[in-house]
Amino acid sequence: MSLLTVQNLQQHFPVRGGVIRHAVASCKAVDGVSFSLGEGETLGLVGESGCGKTTLGKAIVRLLKPTGGRIDFEGHDITHASMGTIRPLRRHMQMIFQDPAESLNPRHTVRDILEEPYIVQKIGSKDERRKWVLELLDKVGLSSASADRFPFEFSGGQRQRIGIARAIALKPKLIVCDEPVSALDVSVQSQVLNLLLDLQRDMGLSYLFIAHGLSVVKHMSDRVAVMYLGKIVELAPAEELYHNPRHAYTKALLDAIPVPDPAKRRRRQLLQGDVPSPINPPAGCAFGHRMKHPKWEESTRTDLTLKEIAPGHFVQPCPCCT
Repeated sequence: MSLLTVQNLQQHFPVRGGVIRHAVASCKAVDGVSFSLGEGETLGLVGESGCGKTTLGKAIVRLLKPTGGRIDFEGHDITHASMGTIRPLRRHMQMIFQDPAESLNPRHTVRDILEEPYIVQKIGSKDERRKWVLELLDKVGLSSASADRFPFEFSGGQRQRIGIARAIALKPKLIVCDEPVSALDVSVQSQVLNLLLDLQRDMGLSYLFIAHGLSVVKHMSDRVAVMYLGKIVELAPAEELYHNPRHAYTKALLDAIPVPDPAKRRRRQLLQGDVPSPINPPAGCAFGHRMKHPKWEESTRTDLTLKEIAPGHFVQPCPCCT
């Protein structure tokens, strides 16, 4: 049984206007996303800024209330569960945020930050919590002296380690990693990624790993989902996706990966046009519309539901992109 199953998930936000600020349209940030995630598995989620990756992650852990669709966690429907029902589940699903400077309370010491999950969930005595905080710091590679310092006294990489320690405090089963290394120096990124891999091995964690960099996602993921304008356009095992991409948008993303050889020349596929607005997305294939593909109108009459073209390899069957 899958740890997490998402079916046709939608997250729409009202766009208000007029004198009385009533809803005049909706922003379709996530528009019909489906996938599953197994225990101990990492699913990479990639796409351009604004495609809905972060919104999807927040909806899954119920920081946002989905507009439609269904989220099953360990076989239980949590899509419209009340906060009273969701609170105990917070122990089993956590989130690592992109910017550690923004996600850590600057007025709290590291000890206060790491004790908070236990206090909210009413776990352990004061002495036990202090002991667990020191164990968490050791797990993420920080000294025990860090407990009485404030977040601003740490570097970006160290702050992200504190954020990771907070996320694993309650021994969750699922962690949504929202671009956990994009705000860090390149020299620090590999250290944080290796820490996440070590914690996954030791604790049996499942990750939904959101990122821009396809090279980072390949290093971390068992499977990769490619997202464009609120929809998943391709989903496949990592090696399969990198060696046999089928959707034009996936090919464009792979083509943008820099090659660490200044002498090597290659032809790049330059993306034309602008990303359509999620407030008024085009009918049919949004990527084909952006590229002004001659078969775009044909896609408006095509069922674009993901189809399995090889074992575990799903792609949007678009006449202008596949």
